[in-house]
Amino acid sequence: MEGNGFNPRTVEEVFRDFKGRRAGMIKALTTEVEDFFQKCDPEKENLCLYGYPNEIWEVNLPAEEVPPELPEPALGINFARDGMQDKDWLSLVAVHSDAWLLAVAFYFGARFGFDKADRRRLFNMINELPTIFEVVTGAAKKQVKDKSSVSNHSSSKSKSNSKSRGSETQAKYTKVDVKDEEEDEEEDEHGETLCGACGENYASDEFWICCDICERWFHGKCVKITPARAEHIKQYKCPTCSNKRPRP
Repeated sequence: MEGNGFNPRTVEEVFRDFKGRRAGMIKALTTEVEDFFQKCDPEKENLCLYGYPNEIWEVNLPAEEVPPELPEPALGINFARDGMQDKDWLSLVAVHSDAWLLAVAFYFGARFGFDKADRRRLFNMINELPTIFEVVTGAAKKQVKDKSSVSNHSSSKSKSNSKSRGSETQAKYTKVDVKDEEEDEEEDEHGETLCGACGENYASDEFWICCDICERWFHGKCVKITPARAEHIKQYKCPTCSNKRPRP
């Protein structure tokens, strides 16, 4: 097979091999998808999508030798081409391509005796990259966007809760974000998190603080609390909770 003469032996070399093959397959399923579509003629024999370390892709028959030099990609991807919606077919090929890339990477790891630490390091390096499926379906862009919004949200929140709530409030904020995503992906990045004073949405450049009693969130400016002051508050009570008198 063209471009398949490289035998990586270290974690870094295997990862470089993985990235090259992945880049080639992403080209086939995105920027060069028309060419890929044409080459996957259902009238032909069982075809596979190969990616090579030099970022080249190829649609070809599987290797004849048994067992093959490397794990084989999904067989017969061309047969389903005209029986599915294009995006569904491409997504399916992407999923199988991700599985093949992992198989090849860990084949090299086993072949050259990677120990537990090396395998973990290799997987962690691989896991930092979006999967082909995520790239093809657009999920990768959404994850980057969500990660950025959660990071901003958590950063503002941590300033207001470095007092006593710590991990508890961090978990609560994460729960809010997840709940909002599940209910409606079309909502604003920060969902229905509203200020208990003015009723306005969260903004990434604004300081927020959470009441430890009613657990509602407030703009710092609405309750006249600054980040510096929040650092010294052990238990924050919003104006409403502060004005409540205990029952006799």
